[in-house]
Amino acid sequence: MSTNDNPPEEPMGSELPPQDEPAKPAGPAAGEGAEAGQAAQDAKPAEPAQSGRRRLVESVWPPRVSRAQLIVALLLFVLGLGLAIQVRSNSDSSALRGARQEDLVRILDELDGRTKRLEDEKQRLEDQRKELESSSNQAEEARRQTVEKERQLGILAGTVAAQGPGITLKITDPKGQVQSDQLLDTLQELRAAGAEAIQVNGVRMVASSFFSEQGGGIGIDGKKITQPYEFKVIGKPQDLEPALNIPGGVVQTLEKEQATVAVTRSAKIVVDALRAAKQPDYARSSSS
Repeated sequence: MSTNDNPPEEPMGSELPPQDEPAKPAGPAAGEGAEAGQAAQDAKPAEPAQSGRRRLVESVWPPRVSRAQLIVALLLFVLGLGLAIQVRSNSDSSALRGARQEDLVRILDELDGRTKRLEDEKQRLEDQRKELESSSNQAEEARRQTVEKERQLGILAGTVAAQGPGITLKITDPKGQVQSDQLLDTLQELRAAGAEAIQVNGVRMVASSFFSEQGGGIGIDGKKITQPYEFKVIGKPQDLEPALNIPGGVVQTLEKEQATVAVTRSAKIVVDALRAAKQPDYARSSSS
């Protein structure tokens, strides 16, 4: 018996299969899946935002206004209009806030003087009315009052001499610095303080009087006058003198021009310079 030393041959095609590798998940790659998930999350809030905006628009339009809201709106409008009118009124009434203290003192002094004169005139007219009502001879009383009124108008027109209490104002200007407009301011200040008759260096001052520069000096109604300038004024001394001496008034202004000003009260001032009665060219009495 023969012995086969060769080992038995392995059958063909019996090789061992290779070990199985771990199965990979099917579908897109892991990176692509993460990007797709993030995009989905970003896209989700769009719908709620758009839906909220739509709800906001629908809640305010068309407007739904109640009757109570209309009444409140109307009351607020009326209140705002009233406040605007009040502010406007306060702005208009504050015109004197920027005025100087000297100007305010002068304005108050003039107002007090005018108020007193108006009260005196009112009392005088009431007394005249009572006299006319109670007089047994009203015609005679009316004639007497007419004569008295004519005399008063003659004093104002400068056709009648006058006397009474008042002041004398003397202005000495050694350096010739006083101008005609400063004398005019003095005249106006005296009139505002209640002067009833004024005479300057022998010239009767009336409504039409004016000061002007005249031949290197000062003239009244075209007639030159010389220094010192002397004002004789009939009126209440207690009103006339303070009006000239108020801060920033006539006396201080003239003294700034290095002029000397003297004011003297007197119980009797005589104003005897007269003006010729002038017949008006065009004015006529409305009763004729």
